[in-house]
Amino acid sequence: MLMGMITVDGLTRDYGSGKGIFAVSFSVEKGETFGFLGPNGAGKTTTIRHLMGFLKPVSGKCEINALDCWKDRDKIQAQLGYIPGEISFFEEMTGTEYLQFMEQYRRLGTESRKEELLDFFQLDPGVKLKKMSKGMKQKIALVVAMMHDPAILIFDEPTSGLDPLMQNKFIDFINAEKKRGKTILLSSHMFEEVERTCDRIGIIRNGRLAEVNPVQELRNRHVRPYTVTLETEALAKAFAEDFHGQRNGRKVTVTAKQSLEDIFMHYYGDESLDQHSTV
Repeated sequence: MLMGMITVDGLTRDYGSGKGIFAVSFSVEKGETFGFLGPNGAGKTTTIRHLMGFLKPVSGKCEINALDCWKDRDKIQAQLGYIPGEISFFEEMTGTEYLQFMEQYRRLGTESRKEELLDFFQLDPGVKLKKMSKGMKQKIALVVAMMHDPAILIFDEPTSGLDPLMQNKFIDFINAEKKRGKTILLSSHMFEEVERTCDRIGIIRNGRLAEVNPVQELRNRHVRPYTVTLETEALAKAFAEDFHGQRNGRKVTVTAKQSLEDIFMHYYGDESLDQHSTV
């Protein structure tokens, strides 16, 4: 049995026709940010729905803080911050009314981080939710997920709809929360977002984990050698010095670490990252 603040052990849900998740196992340690990487339809959201207690495991199990995600989902959600991949609100409410509703639901008083988060994400919530842009709704979801200062954060595509500036602010915020000891599971398509925030990465393909490793170890294992031939030995010597290469006459060999996106494509080949299913 794997042990961690978040534990997924042999989780399986077969929807037929090769769809679903199959014997998925990983753990997220206290204070760690774990990146869950894969295209739509790979099984990220299905795994997260089990962790949230929305789906009962057919086979295997999952736990959060040693509590069973299905049996103890009420206890778990009190200490959890969650952003779903598809957000829905009470559209007739203003953002302010919805945030107040959520504060009352969670019985938050002066300990609420609402104002701090609204200021950080530069959001005026006075508009009706149905008139908000996707980016504004995403900011509301971020505030709701974190205003009760939960110890554990589970985010499914949290920056969808945010502009690049706000995506950067989100990355800064996640790194600050990690320093405060938060445990974070981040499901994302955004390679830069994952690279800049995550300690380890799990790559899921067709419902099965293809790899779980620290970011740096993944990069170290996926290096490419390149050999170039220069016109003269003098040029080759200069090139080798500039790029820390190995020279043999006019030939210079250098090694380059692949980006996370390159590593991802190593596992997915030519599969499209724009599939429309959200399994």
